[in-house]
Amino acid sequence: MLIIPAIDLKEGKCVRLEQGLMDKATVYSDDPATTAKHWQDQGAELLHVVDLNGAFAGVPKNLDAIKAIRAAIKIPIEVGGGIRDIATISSLVAIGIDRIILGTAAIENPAFVQEACVKFPGRIIVGIDAKEGLVAIKGWAEVTKVKAVALAKQMQEYGVIAVIYTDIKRDGMLSGPNIEATKTLADALHIPVIASGGVHTMKDIENLLMVRYAGVSGVITGKAIYSGSLDLKEAITFIKMNDNRCVR
Repeated sequence: MLIIPAIDLKEGKCVRLEQGLMDKATVYSDDPATTAKHWQDQGAELLHVVDLNGAFAGVPKNLDAIKAIRAAIKIPIEVGGGIRDIATISSLVAIGIDRIILGTAAIENPAFVQEACVKFPGRIIVGIDAKEGLVAIKGWAEVTKVKAVALAKQMQEYGVIAVIYTDIKRDGMLSGPNIEATKTLADALHIPVIASGGVHTMKDIENLLMVRYAGVSGVITGKAIYSGSLDLKEAITFIKMNDNRCVR
């Protein structure tokens, strides 16, 4: 199971939000590239990057910062936020982005997701952000009537390689991930599920590792590693020592 550090970009800076609210942003760094290098040096094997401005605008808004991050590190990068057409995916792949995260498009234009999976095989992930089990879109500003599990199954059929599942109520709140909902989603799919939202301490990592067998292949962490309540290097070491013991 991978421990995946997150870099959320707002106006070129590395920030964290509470429950996806743009007016509740804490700035952690003015230099996202240096931050990315730090997480790589701590042992990260994959970096999660979200263009927050892009998520709200519907088009990428932090490309310069994303390019700087790509130039600073060697590990794979996945990027999401405002990716709504093939041209945008092509431009991100061209600058060396390894995996593309689609969110709002999965609801508003599922045919686009299907096309993206065909044109960029092995690169497309869908981020499913949910509140009370219902999918939220447009930077979490709008909650739909679509159930997370139903959407995940549809995206699996289209050929996405993984699903990132975020419980909005827990994101940035350091209240612990929604283990039960994450496991339920993983049980319903045969592609990997990556947990996101609410990670606070090593105990949360231990709890997620216990549902590794269901198909939870990774966990994204942001505020916890920035605030210091979770040590990324320690968490990665723990996973490497215990991962095999938790696979049924």
